Amino acid sequence: MERTPLIAGNWKMHHGISATGKFLSELEMRISRDAGAKKALEGDFIEMAIFPPFTSLWRALEGKRYLPWLKVGAQNVHWAPEGAFTGEVSANMLREAGCDYVIIGHSERRQLFGETDEQVRRKLDAAVSAGLLAVLCVGETLQEREAGETMAVVERQLMKALVGLPPDEVGRSVCIAYEPVWAIGTGRNATPGEAQEVCQAIRRFVAERFGDEAAMVQRILYGGSVKTDNAAGLLSEPDVDGALVGGASLQADSFAQILAAAL
Repeated sequence: MERTPLIAGNWKMHHGISATGKFLSELEMRISRDAGAKKALEGDFIEMAIFPPFTSLWRALEGKRYLPWLKVGAQNVHWAPEGAFTGEVSANMLREAGCDYVIIGHSERRQLFGETDEQVRRKLDAAVSAGLLAVLCVGETLQEREAGETMAVVERQLMKALVGLPPDEVGRSVCIAYEPVWAIGTGRNATPGEAQEVCQAIRRFVAERFGDEAAMVQRILYGGSVKTDNAAGLLSEPDVDGALVGGASLQADSFAQILAAAL
């Protein structure tokens, strides 16, 4: 069964409104010069998504008028539909704004802001219920990897996040992004073989818990210092269905090059 590759750019706290507009203009020019990439995006053979800061979401969504194949998502969401949660945004608000995706459980949210496995589960449930596609991030620290605990950590995060979701929702509504914490923003990255090993184990986990059909359609991304010079090797692995890109997604040219590597 074919899985549509996803190249997703997590901008983190970068690119305000004017920088977002500049990026979109440059991306349009870059893709228009690449007939193969344009055809693949317009034919839904591959997806490209960007995740701007909240204040830039409207500008990115406006860009979909002339880049109709572009997917747009938010970097975070609250689990409640509404309420006295100053500074938070609900899944329904994101959906109403026009968002396609939302990132949930990024290691920076877990480590810097104390986000727990239980909060990740509640956010994932809210996103799926609102009709958003979720990019669920999992991954181990360097200490956990050196202790041989990679899969124990990843499977714990997956089990706690996905518990209660119907099997068809797991495969259809959730992309799993394997992001080893030791490779995020450090310049280090997993080798293609290391990425494949964990992504394959994630697919096996999904098959065991949710069935073969869910596992076959489950998109699994790799994230962690993905760049133009290592993207092709990572994306050539059979269980790596795309990339969650950080710094290299801030420039339209490098982001488009990673898309080309996926093709």
